[in-house]
Amino acid sequence: MSDTSTASEPPVVVGVDGSAHSLRALEWALGAAESLGSPVVVAHVRSDALQLGAARIASLGKAPELPDTVLDAVRTVVEERGHRVPVRYVSLDGTVADALPAAARGGRLLVTGSRGHGGFVTLLLGSTSRTLAMTAPCPLVVVPHEARASEQAEGGAGEGKGRILLGLHPEETPDEVVAFAFEAAHHRGVPLEAVTAFRLPPQPGALLAAPSPALQVPPPLPEADDSVELVRGAEQEQEERLRPFAARWPDVEVVPSVAPGDAAGRLVEGSRDAGLVVVGRHHRHRLGSLLIGSVAHAVLHHAHCPVAVVPPTGDAV
Repeated sequence: MSDTSTASEPPVVVGVDGSAHSLRALEWALGAAESLGSPVVVAHVRSDALQLGAARIASLGKAPELPDTVLDAVRTVVEERGHRVPVRYVSLDGTVADALPAAARGGRLLVTGSRGHGGFVTLLLGSTSRTLAMTAPCPLVVVPHEARASEQAEGGAGEGKGRILLGLHPEETPDEVVAFAFEAAHHRGVPLEAVTAFRLPPQPGALLAAPSPALQVPPPLPEADDSVELVRGAEQEQEERLRPFAARWPDVEVVPSVAPGDAAGRLVEGSRDAGLVVVGRHHRHRLGSLLIGSVAHAVLHHAHCPVAVVPPTGDAV
């Protein structure tokens, strides 16, 4: 099922199902692969009916040769677009949630649309993309559907352009996430904005319950000096965290962004004119199960541009 043999570079793997959402992901994946100089693997998980038919033919002792019409149609789309990197096409069996991560092992990226066939158009993330965000063995890029992407600010970045937004917690964000964001900015030739948000501690008066509703008053605002000191401390932590990466990629313009507030909200708002949002994947629950971090969860559901969810090394399942 190959048009060309892949190069030695790790491939960009893109999952397709023939839907408009997956074709948007395909276009993004081809552009990213051309920028990175990586081959592309276009993967389609065959329908249950097609898998069952192939199994029945095989049970009769004949080699199943059922055509993958979805992959054939996608191949035509790719050839009409043209491409500057090797492209290989593979039909997969099993469930999407299992087959795509298996195909992406050793890959540079796994790219998917936000939704497949059906679903509510006003939502960004489908159940399959949500599962892949927890289990992909390499960075997963979820490309938003047209309705969500069209909400980008007028004159915004559009696909493949605009700055890189990195959600950064100086103490918790793994090195792999930061390095991925720097490398993406380097290959695209765009600035990297590191977004660090934090919550101001409540003032003592805000912790005291009023004796009755009639006596309740708004909590006092933080002292200005306290806020300034907290921001300065966070800025210093962010600068120290980014320093070794900035030295490794000296051509990347780093735009520090530190302020009190909600990290997910700031990333979603910034995604209106960004080219890519980069977040860490999850934290491991104390019982060993995988959980998407709250920031990644919110950004995946509401971002207006593609979102890269990066797993730490050794965390793939």
